[in-house]
Amino acid sequence: MKQENYNVIGVMSGTSLDGIDLVNIRFTYKKDWTFEVINAETYEYSADWKRTLKNAIHIDKEVLKDLDERYTIFLAEIISKFIQKNNIKEIDFVASHGHTIFHKPEIGETYQIGNMPFIAEKLSNKVICDFRVQDVQLGGQGAPLVPIGDKLLFSDYDYCLNLGGFANVSVMDDGVYRAFDICAVNNVLNHYVHQLGFDYDDGGKIASSGNLNSELLEELNSLPFYKKTFPKSLGIEWVESDVLPIIDGYKIAPEDILRTYVEHSAYQTAAVLKKSSSVLVTGGGAYNTFFIDKLKTYSGADIFLPENEIIEFKEAIIFGLLGVLKDRGEVNCLKAITGASKDHSSGKIYNP
Repeated sequence: MKQENYNVIGVMSGTSLDGIDLVNIRFTYKKDWTFEVINAETYEYSADWKRTLKNAIHIDKEVLKDLDERYTIFLAEIISKFIQKNNIKEIDFVASHGHTIFHKPEIGETYQIGNMPFIAEKLSNKVICDFRVQDVQLGGQGAPLVPIGDKLLFSDYDYCLNLGGFANVSVMDDGVYRAFDICAVNNVLNHYVHQLGFDYDDGGKIASSGNLNSELLEELNSLPFYKKTFPKSLGIEWVESDVLPIIDGYKIAPEDILRTYVEHSAYQTAAVLKKSSSVLVTGGGAYNTFFIDKLKTYSGADIFLPENEIIEFKEAIIFGLLGVLKDRGEVNCLKAITGASKDHSSGKIYNP
């Protein structure tokens, strides 16, 4: 008989480089899955790690292998500190996403560092990780993976919208559960706010002070990705190759770029939401009041912002659940979402 209770540590690092999210969760299964967050914390990256991870997409494979080893050691140290600080005694396993360096499912490649087998030895705990590779090998996008958690833990809402480096959404559509990436959000906004000396635009105040550039807005809204059919996902490569060159060609003030990009990303996000639907919003972008106001205006949907714990740690919670499902040998990756050849139980299990 499969166990009903799991005490798990979920670990997530997103492309917006906000930091490493760590959460200790207790999952319980009694007909349906429920969860309780026991401890949660974000470990901010140092300036050196931010710079290294941001530029990693451009380094060669040998250097990348060395970075993978260093990051795996670093990640193990952060997880160990979290365990010790919170005096966590009983752990079924650690479920870790790692950090995405590149994501090119169209050529069968995706790479998340921090998932090397020796992480289990460093932690003296079972580790379940590297959740995306198998899906790409099965012909899928390897993303988004969070929707299975949205379906099992947050089904009270019509849509689950996450606003991180990218905006992605999960929804039941004509009896089929679908999910996809919508557009870049914080990856682009943070890139330009850095030019003003800030890590992020607090509440969207800087963006709200800028002027809308209608020509730039129109060109961004014409990006071919928005017309693609499902399944579809985005990586930082798309931002660098398709989005930033367009914006940089306009030679306008960072405030105006931020203002225009908020308009663009809110418009694209709203376009996938049905009027009067209920939308659970999580991720760092949920704190961007200017963006949320624009989203409400464009969509006409009922936008729900949950408690900060869920806003900030939902993805880490769900990767914990992905680990539980993998440990049970149950499906944690849906072909209808990623485009893989079959539903499957993705991830690798490492024992100490």
